[in-house]
Amino acid sequence: MSLFSLLTETQKLKAHVDDYNAKAKLEARLSDLFATSRERPAIILCIGTDRSTGDALGPLIGTHLSRLKLPQLHVYGTLDDPVHATNLQQTIEIIQHNFLNPFTIAVDACLGRLESIGCITLADGPLKPGAGVNKNLPEVGEVHMTGIVNVGGFMEYMVLQNTRLNLVWRMSENISSLITRSYLRMRVNIDENVI
Repeated sequence: MSLFSLLTETQKLKAHVDDYNAKAKLEARLSDLFATSRERPAIILCIGTDRSTGDALGPLIGTHLSRLKLPQLHVYGTLDDPVHATNLQQTIEIIQHNFLNPFTIAVDACLGRLESIGCITLADGPLKPGAGVNKNLPEVGEVHMTGIVNVGGFMEYMVLQNTRLNLVWRMSENISSLITRSYLRMRVNIDENVI
């Protein structure tokens, strides 16, 4: 592997919902991302629907975050107003119309290997929503976070419908806390530099 490929390789971190050390690394990386883009509007785009237990991860995270009313953090996709396959393109256009050069973090549930269930990922680059259920949707985000809620590879719609709500709820609390702490850490650093 060349030095150039090391510098340009996208970064992907993964942490189990119960692994506090790994989640701390994920939080530190997310805080760095917020800090490097602090001059731009911060958007959290939570994708999914509450009509499917597994796919409700995004709207649950969006609801947790929107209730906190964090300063200058714009949240799209909640239980009241979900962002899903039928309105994703429209939501992307609304964000592009309302914000100049936004820093967007896309968040969604996904399916994975059995040993990865309960893991949270943070990766550079856009999210490809709907890929696990063979939907062709627009890519979104400069960075994306996913929660692996169940096993993929066979009857994905049925698997998402039969995902345990307990796991989805715990992951939504953990991911929204990671985002909140990372964002507030960046805000505190900015305020300290101003003083």
